[in-house]
Amino acid sequence: MIDAIGRPQSVLVLGGSSEIAQSIVAKLVPARCRTVILAGRDSPRLLAAAESAAAAGADAIETVDFEATDVEHHASVIGGIFEQFGDIDLVLVAAGVLGDQEVDEHDPAAAARVISTNFAGLASAMLAVADRLRHQGYGRLVVLSSVAGLRARKANFIYGASKAGLDAFSQGLADSLHGSGVKVMIVRPGFVVGRMTEGMPPAPFPTTPEAVAEAVVRGIESGASVVYVPPLLRWAFAVMRTLPSELWRRLPG
Repeated sequence: MIDAIGRPQSVLVLGGSSEIAQSIVAKLVPARCRTVILAGRDSPRLLAAAESAAAAGADAIETVDFEATDVEHHASVIGGIFEQFGDIDLVLVAAGVLGDQEVDEHDPAAAARVISTNFAGLASAMLAVADRLRHQGYGRLVVLSSVAGLRARKANFIYGASKAGLDAFSQGLADSLHGSGVKVMIVRPGFVVGRMTEGMPPAPFPTTPEAVAEAVVRGIESGASVVYVPPLLRWAFAVMRTLPSELWRRLPG
């Protein structure tokens, strides 16, 4: 159960090899989170994430094969996890790909894979999770979105569109779960300096996986519904979303 100050004792991560997810787990485990289930593609990175959770002090660690785009099996995979572990306090939705805008603009199939992974596939998995959380009557669903989804830029509109879909879906899911005991928290980081963005010039107000993790844990404990990282981006995008298109197009990157 989630304790009186909002600390979960069990977490399921969809996208278990995510660098941000690993940072979040590293902060949750010392604060009473004893059970960690990492769902993702079978890979050395997933095994390394499990080893990191063990090093942080988790008592029970499990890796589960999960593919975001394999929507036909989401219900059975999610169902199997809940049947094996019982109630789960926190589900972290961290799977996703960045893609390569310069390539994907001219490769419709590649662009579709980015959108399918970041939006359609996760929407399917989140509905399966929501049914289980609704049945148990409590829990937190934390979704790693992005400020890129608030207004798509020409330099990354494919990724931005995928995050816009995920963000809107998460808002609607939060409303549908109102009164069920299940809460949704949407996390909107800016440019995260890490493995996914290696070699890319950072955008204004960059952040790190560790900073995102700290903000997520604070948000869980405070019961926040939306978290921006860094917080300044909440106000920056309140302005940027209202800019005329002529000005928006001139912004760098």
